[in-house]
Amino acid sequence: MEPVRTCVGCRARAPRPSLVRVTAGPDRFLVDLTASNAGRGAWLHPDSACIQTALTRKALQRALRVRALDESEVGELAAQLAASAALHHEKADRNMDNS
Repeated sequence: MEPVRTCVGCRARAPRPSLVRVTAGPDRFLVDLTASNAGRGAWLHPDSACIQTALTRKALQRALRVRALDESEVGELAAQLAASAALHHEKADRNMDNS
């Protein structure tokens, strides 16, 4: 049986491999893609909507029990995911047009 975690953005439960772990560094949130950083971690769906919701609600700060930290690395992940999704949709639209 796979471990299940809760996304701090949307609060939905999901298998651990489908989520991304975020930890607190000395001065910023760190995206822990290998899920191996020491210390407390918070889990997020790799979805820009979940990430933005977590940042807006300050869910990462609560889950990691820290005060305000630099959110730029987590924000960059959200931007990359949004760009990737847009590219994927564009390719899918092109494929449908060619059919």
